[in-house]
Amino acid sequence: MSCSSTVPNYASFEEYPVYDGTDLGLTLSYPEKHAVFKIWSPAAEEMELRLYEKGLGGEALEVLPMQRKEQGVWERREERDLLGKYYTFRVKYQGQWREEVPDPYARAVGTNGLRAMVVDLSKTHPEGWLMDEKAAYLHKTDAILYELHVRDLSMHPQAGIQAKGKFLGLCETGTRSAEDLPTGLDHILELGVTHVHLLPSYDYYTVDESQPELAQFNWGYDPQNYNVPEGSYATDPEDGVVRIREFKQMVKTLHDKGLRVVMDVVYNHTGRSEDSSFEQLVPGYFYRHNADGSFSNASGCGNEVASERPMVRKFIIESLQYWMQEYHIDGFRFDLMGIHDQETMNQISDSLHAIDPSVLLYGEGWMAGDSPLEESKRSLKKYTHQLNRIAAFSDDIRDGLKGSVFSHEDRGFASGKPGMEATVRFGIVGATAHPQVDYAKVNYSDAPWADEPYQCINYVSCHDNHTLYDRLINSVKDASEQERIQMHKLANAIVLTSQGIPFLHAGVEFLRTKGGDENSYKSPDRVNQLDWPRKKQYEEVFDYYRGLIQLRKGHPVFRMPSKALIQEHLRFLELPSGVVGYQLAGRAVGDAWEEVLVLLNGRRVPQAVEIPEGYWTVVVNERAVNEEGLGRISGGRMTLPATAAWVLVKSGSRD
Repeated sequence: MSCSSTVPNYASFEEYPVYDGTDLGLTLSYPEKHAVFKIWSPAAEEMELRLYEKGLGGEALEVLPMQRKEQGVWERREERDLLGKYYTFRVKYQGQWREEVPDPYARAVGTNGLRAMVVDLSKTHPEGWLMDEKAAYLHKTDAILYELHVRDLSMHPQAGIQAKGKFLGLCETGTRSAEDLPTGLDHILELGVTHVHLLPSYDYYTVDESQPELAQFNWGYDPQNYNVPEGSYATDPEDGVVRIREFKQMVKTLHDKGLRVVMDVVYNHTGRSEDSSFEQLVPGYFYRHNADGSFSNASGCGNEVASERPMVRKFIIESLQYWMQEYHIDGFRFDLMGIHDQETMNQISDSLHAIDPSVLLYGEGWMAGDSPLEESKRSLKKYTHQLNRIAAFSDDIRDGLKGSVFSHEDRGFASGKPGMEATVRFGIVGATAHPQVDYAKVNYSDAPWADEPYQCINYVSCHDNHTLYDRLINSVKDASEQERIQMHKLANAIVLTSQGIPFLHAGVEFLRTKGGDENSYKSPDRVNQLDWPRKKQYEEVFDYYRGLIQLRKGHPVFRMPSKALIQEHLRFLELPSGVVGYQLAGRAVGDAWEEVLVLLNGRRVPQAVEIPEGYWTVVVNERAVNEEGLGRISGGRMTLPATAAWVLVKSGSRD
């Protein structure tokens, strides 16, 4: 068929054909040196491929008509070497030529992602890439997540990192602060987490890559090219090979150091609406719309992607598969996952677990606005039990510990608010069913929503909203600095000793502050960067967090892999208001410790409590973590200090 063949007439998007191939975009063949360009646009009248010498500026070298093929696909074959050239597509629809846009399936792009680039992916591997190996871990609940923005890690003047704001900044070792403490990657390794969760690191559109000398910042929740690393994090955004190689180098370095890599992905909306690649090439299809034809906006960012449509679902699944296979990504965090339909999320899970059974998948089980998608089909937190091997963030425990994110002065259990005991219990059992949790008293959920503990991500702070430190300044104005530090430590002591998967906001381990900025998505580096001098200033806090992480990693009793084990081996104690305590049968789940007691006092005054008989060694108190022991006590009546987390281990005798 030629490009002038009869245009099919479709009454609705449901009649659009579904392409069953896996080669949309560009396919290169070597050594034959031929290129095949394919794009899906069933209702297009004409389609053209435009070739360029550069990623920005200049006229098209050639404008080449494409041919209509089967299943809504347009194709152009070129029997020549196009390596290093850039390209775009342009479609004629309803008699009008629309704007040229980069290939939405592009694997490489030039500056600012405005043109796709022809590259040989086999030439993008760093040394040793084909032998890259990821750290093994037995259960998903063994993961300890550390949420990090690429730029934040290295921008501070005292970071000691050369490749500031770049993927390569995460590759540097031996970096030290002015106080001679480890920074950057060495700091992450010292802390002991298992997974580095990177805020969006694909190509997003708000940072101008053509002006690297400008200090520009964005979180990256404005997707432009889903299958390409962000150019501002590369040393050369013009050459598509560079950003690919440097991203891979970052992943390999983290793998070599025993860390896994989770990528924050935003398939729920695109950074642009009317002028996005999807909308220009296949008008209307990739987005949901209101009854009046306007873009629906469950994302709060101007549009929402129609994940339930076959070719949208196909795009998302193939994109995620590509990141796993080409970049060796170990997991994904789904932004506003509630916007996606459950069927798509379950197909995603099946396809990615087939590649790597240990892949970690989790997301936000909510939306930012209403959607035309039927409520029962949304991947909301309350439907997590209907999702296959996918976890959701627990805003229950988040706000239960520090107060509602929508009310800056609200307090939670860790900051002295009464009546939060049931919510804390709910978090401790990883949002699973437990006979000693009174669900009627849990802040947001009236029933368990996780079938298994790995489906619950426990956290108290992240990139969104205030840092935990800033939140405590807002909500507990009458507290001293030391009291706030105790609240801070208590909150994440609960996160790190609870069942489920713990999640930490980078820098929380030295009381990260953004100076009160609660929405720093485009704030300057001075607000967002990790402030390395604070590590020395709050070295005791860092040591406490590191100790808790080692405690969790060393003792499977805090990370039981199943609901059945939690129900059998975790028993809550009946304690005074404002105090939560529970006993764990360690030996029964393979722990070296036979019995473990966790006591949590959210009150700002000491509390007298009754603990089980026997002799107990204190391994965590409000000041420190030490598995060798911080003292010994006997069962019966004891006084638990104000705003404190204590962990005690059953001793054989008084000695």
